[in-house]
Amino acid sequence: MVQELVTSVITAGCVGFVYLAAAMRVVKQYERGVVFRLGRQTGEPRPPGLAMIIPFVDRLYKVNMQIVTLPIPAQEGITRDNVTVRVDAVVYFKVIDAANALIRVEDYKFAVSQMAQTSLRSIIGKSDLDDLLSNREKLNQGLELMIDSPAVGWGVQIDRVEIKDVSLPDTMKRSMARQAEADRDRRARIINADAEFQASKKLAEAAQQMADTPAALQLRLLQTVTAVAAEKNSTLVLPFPVELLRFLEKAQREPESYQSLARSASRAAPGPPKPLVEGARASADPGDPAPEEAPITPVRSTADAVTPDPDGSAARTRT
Repeated sequence: MVQELVTSVITAGCVGFVYLAAAMRVVKQYERGVVFRLGRQTGEPRPPGLAMIIPFVDRLYKVNMQIVTLPIPAQEGITRDNVTVRVDAVVYFKVIDAANALIRVEDYKFAVSQMAQTSLRSIIGKSDLDDLLSNREKLNQGLELMIDSPAVGWGVQIDRVEIKDVSLPDTMKRSMARQAEADRDRRARIINADAEFQASKKLAEAAQQMADTPAALQLRLLQTVTAVAAEKNSTLVLPFPVELLRFLEKAQREPESYQSLARSASRAAPGPPKPLVEGARASADPGDPAPEEAPITPVRSTADAVTPDPDGSAARTRT
């Protein structure tokens, strides 16, 4: 009798232990447990810790609440400016409602992946190549909104979306390299032209200053010769400025101008007056009395005089 009682107690203890083992579930800190009793959800999701269910009646599903990193495969598309590119991205999301993540969608990870791929293709078609390369923050925000809108009903929250890489065709890479090289060449030429303009202004000011003080030009020439000679070259190139030639030519012309002025002044000086008086010619008959002398006609210069003709006709001016 006692032996049968002990056997029944041991059997009941073993059954109870098996029942407890089948009824106990451990939910981790980063998980939530959703209990389905005969196919229907019962109560709120179980918090982390020890959870008890009815064996063979309840079924416990654990949902990970951690942030999931989901890479998006590279998607090939054509941008708005007709450039073929391949773009890949990564999505960071987490489950905020464990029950909806199990009930509303069959596989929330696969659903988020497909939604991310279609949204990425849509973003590629709506954007230009320059936006994909330089304005990624705006594209990331737009892509996040496109994925997050349907994911909210699945109990999933999109934390962040990042575009990782944009692959371009080789021809486009070469074209962009040529464009960048041309742009840098243009900048270099503009900077060089600006430097030349500033240098020309300074040189003009220096030339004006040297024109006011001709000795400065000679000093500058000597300094240049000294600087060239200090290089220990076998050949010495001596610059000869044009201003110095003009100065020498001017100095050579000044004595000639002085001599020409002296000659012109000597020719213009008046000499002693030379009176020219011509009397009337004697008559042909020697017996006639001599005619009276003609009066002296005053003249204004020694170069001009009025002389009557031999026959007593009109006077003629002689120069």
